[in-house]
Amino acid sequence: MNKEEQVLMNFRDLFNKLTWLNKFKMEDSLKGHKSSEVHCIEYIEKNVDSNVTKLAESLYMTTGAISKITKKLLKKDLIESYQKPDNKKEIYFRLTEQGKVVFNIHEDLHQEFQERDKAIFEQVTEKQFDSMLTFIEKYSRHLDAEIKKQGIDIKSE
Repeated sequence: MNKEEQVLMNFRDLFNKLTWLNKFKMEDSLKGHKSSEVHCIEYIEKNVDSNVTKLAESLYMTTGAISKITKKLLKKDLIESYQKPDNKKEIYFRLTEQGKVVFNIHEDLHQEFQERDKAIFEQVTEKQFDSMLTFIEKYSRHLDAEIKKQGIDIKSE
């Protein structure tokens, strides 16, 4: 196995471990809410004037899938929709008080996980962080270019 394969395999393995380790606590603390719903809630809280298109692009989901999720969130009274006076066509979302409770639970869990993993990150030098970030940014730009080259429209997939 060459280094490229090792890096990709280790990225997947690391991501899977992190997901598995966090999964049980997340599911227990956020009962009744699917991961995709919580990620929509997170995006809506952190981004002004969130709409279906922006959510789809950010979460790498189709607009159809996001529409279904937002309908569920509206029904659960976790988000509310609104329109701007100057644009009656576009529908935007913001969190309700109940939605903010879910958001805060999710944020607290992320904080807890960050605290759990702090010891390892404290050992990483600034130079190592910079190298990792540079690689991740380059790889991400490469994948963006590949997506564009293949004509993949994330919004309509």
